[in-house]
Amino acid sequence: MNEPIHRTVDANGIRIHVAEQGSGPLVLLCHGFPESWYSWRHQLRALSQAGFHAVAPDMRGYGSTDRPAEIERYTLFHLVGDMVGVLDALGEKQAVIVGHDWGAPVAWHAALMRPDRFRAVVGLSVPYRPRGSIAPTSVMPQNADATFYQLYFQAPGVAEAELEADARISLRKILYSGSGDVPRRNPGAASGSGVGMVPRAGGFLTRMPNPETLPPWLEGADVDFYVQQFQHSGFRGGLNWYRNIDRNWELMAPYAGAAVTVPALYMAGDLDLVVSFPRMKEVIADLARYIPQLRGTIMLPGCGHWTQQERSNEVNKALIDFLRSL
Repeated sequence: MNEPIHRTVDANGIRIHVAEQGSGPLVLLCHGFPESWYSWRHQLRALSQAGFHAVAPDMRGYGSTDRPAEIERYTLFHLVGDMVGVLDALGEKQAVIVGHDWGAPVAWHAALMRPDRFRAVVGLSVPYRPRGSIAPTSVMPQNADATFYQLYFQAPGVAEAELEADARISLRKILYSGSGDVPRRNPGAASGSGVGMVPRAGGFLTRMPNPETLPPWLEGADVDFYVQQFQHSGFRGGLNWYRNIDRNWELMAPYAGAAVTVPALYMAGDLDLVVSFPRMKEVIADLARYIPQLRGTIMLPGCGHWTQQERSNEVNKALIDFLRSL
């Protein structure tokens, strides 16, 4: 069985499309922005061949999964609830949950809130961050010339208009610019050009090059698939995740200071822009304080943000080694 099987399940009040491959212990793969179940194509095959049941949903708001209209229906509680609902729909009591980019906070918080259902966790790119003392958007960087991209994403309709004007150009720019293949400028060399900053006289894509040729890990057919997905779904669902950052902070008050107690692994590329965000290196260095069963932190040299696509072999090996160690 070389190709994933696709089906739609009822979970947490919505219909969720999943791609699945293999049989054995369940591994649930949560993608980020702006992605798809397809971001896990290399892992679905490798995990199935290693004796696991790998399941990659289109997350809430993406692809063939439902896209509720209301912004407030994209909180971390909804997203974790969706993953619990997928387990229920599959008739499974437990899974190991793996998340990349925005899928990583979903995975970390699934393990935090429901260690009875998620017996181990792997985070790619985004580390676990314990709840801070003030609302996150209040401390995001901005200046006269530029604003942090997560602030730019807050106003409904603005980023949608920019990204949906030409989904192919948008996705080519985002996938290339986030990768380890893009020539690295000195971050912050120009005024307002720090990591993740969007110029006020422009948009999210303004400073991103559209590559003449794609990097070796990304084929034209891959871009075609993503384009088709976002031409169908639009970008609003994915952007709505960002519009709940402060609401998530409010809702997470009961979990302030709580530890992720299940076995865990963190993996990122050393050229991932997320690793360059303010205070992120300290967060990563301090992970074991909040994850007492952290089995390791793996930094992939020369790898950018799209960890499991850019370095599929290394990610697959680390995932399978971790799963077999449990």
